[in-house]
Amino acid sequence: MSLGPIFQREFLTVPRRPGHYVARVAYLGTLLVIAVTAWLSTLGWARASNLGELARFGPVLFQVLTFVQLSLFLFFSALASASAIAKEKDRRTFILLLLTDLRNDEIVLGKMLGSLLPMLLLLLSSVPFFAILTLLGGIGLEQVFHAILIIGATSLVAGSLGGLIGLWRDRTFQSLALTVLLMVLYLLLVRGLGGLLAPLGLSARQIGLAQQWLDPFLALLSVHHPIQSQGLLLAPAYGFALMMVLVSAGLNLWGMARLRVWNPSGEPLMQREKPEDAEDKEGGLVARPLTGEKRASAHAAPGAVRRVGANPILWREVYTRAYGRRPLLVKTAYFIVLALILYSALGPLLRGEKMAFAAAYGLIPVGVLSLLLVTAQATTAITSERDTGALDLLLVTDLTPKEFVFGKLLGICYNTKEYLLPPLLLAGVYGALGRLATPPRENPELLGGMNAMALLCIMGASAILLAFAMVLGIHVALRTQNSQLAIVNALSTIFFLTVGTLVTIALILINGQFEYQWGAFVFFLMAGVGGLWYVLNGERPSGALTWSAWFCPLAVLYTVMSGLVARPGSEESADPLVPFLVIAASFVFAITAMLLPLVSEFDVAMGRTSGGAD
Repeated sequence: MSLGPIFQREFLTVPRRPGHYVARVAYLGTLLVIAVTAWLSTLGWARASNLGELARFGPVLFQVLTFVQLSLFLFFSALASASAIAKEKDRRTFILLLLTDLRNDEIVLGKMLGSLLPMLLLLLSSVPFFAILTLLGGIGLEQVFHAILIIGATSLVAGSLGGLIGLWRDRTFQSLALTVLLMVLYLLLVRGLGGLLAPLGLSARQIGLAQQWLDPFLALLSVHHPIQSQGLLLAPAYGFALMMVLVSAGLNLWGMARLRVWNPSGEPLMQREKPEDAEDKEGGLVARPLTGEKRASAHAAPGAVRRVGANPILWREVYTRAYGRRPLLVKTAYFIVLALILYSALGPLLRGEKMAFAAAYGLIPVGVLSLLLVTAQATTAITSERDTGALDLLLVTDLTPKEFVFGKLLGICYNTKEYLLPPLLLAGVYGALGRLATPPRENPELLGGMNAMALLCIMGASAILLAFAMVLGIHVALRTQNSQLAIVNALSTIFFLTVGTLVTIALILINGQFEYQWGAFVFFLMAGVGGLWYVLNGERPSGALTWSAWFCPLAVLYTVMSGLVARPGSEESADPLVPFLVIAASFVFAITAMLLPLVSEFDVAMGRTSGGAD
């Protein structure tokens, strides 16, 4: 079975792209910085380390690096595969592939493997890095091989899932949203496998082994603790890789079989809208604007004529299928995932179990998921218009910049209301349970006041971050001509803003002494500032956007420090109002810096004029 010319093109062109070398340097540099940070947090530079300490440090570093790498490959492999096909569909070029003599397997495998080729090269470039870690002791080459095998199999199955969803759905947002939701749903179901298989009489060891064969994080955990896997006929890494190859084969075979059934998808019938004063109610005739003659009214499709609202952009976002057919499919998947997250997060609290940072188990996954979905909706609201050629038509109309920008924003709010409300409502639930603040034991009367203040701060910060994600998606999509690059840049910013913060928290909690880690965290901060500056400014930098790139990472770092250095909820910790004000000021400034050029200098921001530069 040949992979065909699609994969051959990617194989020949990927090494020629300048970003290919930048990505490899940035990726390996990030792994090195994480390694240095872990070293400072455990051993430090002040004293010499003996062989025993090095042997204990090696497995800790190996665990941190492999979990970070697995999370990155899981997310970006699925995103790359889904967006590669969705971009072709939006540009109406995917149908051209169907008109050629390419076989179904050449199209499906070529697009999927071609999109995963950069990920494969990054994975291979990390092999020497992990091999060097074996010199520290405590890690074997077999563990390194197993970890690379698990990460590679995870990338393959995530790319196969993204490719299948991209072939199935006809809009970019649906492809991205369903891919992310199905991945999260799969991981939640595997974690709940114990309750599903318990009635079958299986032992806890058998259920745990089945979970290791299906869950990439549990399979990787078995590599970190190889003693627990001794005596097994097949190591969990090999079992997981075998299962993922079979699942990938099934997903790709399904895509091959349904390729020409799903594509081309039926286009909705277009209907001419009725002008405000064009209809003659008595005779059903319409007056011609110049001659005054009357002709029979007609429209392009049967049915009642729809009246367009005052803002055509907002009207289209709300009353038409601007983001594809069957939008309830995405929302149903989201609510299923939400229900599973709430069941696992709120269940222990309702049973009276004591948990530290109890609100984080529900608010963090729900908040991250909502931020990703809102960003995807905002970005594709522009990229889909550009790829179909509709954006050029909108730019030659008499629509004002405010109508376009705020029509899009309000339409995105309407279409993502199911994703905007759950984090705010969940914060209210935790506030009602009194879990947002833990008062000191000697002053239990402070519970009400601290909990109410924490509730208001969390709800306010969540609303501001969701608004930032929304404006960021539109801003990046309008400034980036390549739709796939715009989607990757916007979603990567949210991904690193959330997951990167979690990694930072984990590194701080290794020994709880930030004073030994400040050098590495300065590098992390500079990398975050540089990445955000690149995403926000693009080819048209401005002073306000540059300041925003500095303010936002610093605000996030300050908020993390204020929550972790002292005891949260005690008199030693900072007032929750201060971190909220820092977050609010930084991100509101960033939102304003992105919105003002779009509203006041729309032609320059869109590149329609040079703004007098010529």
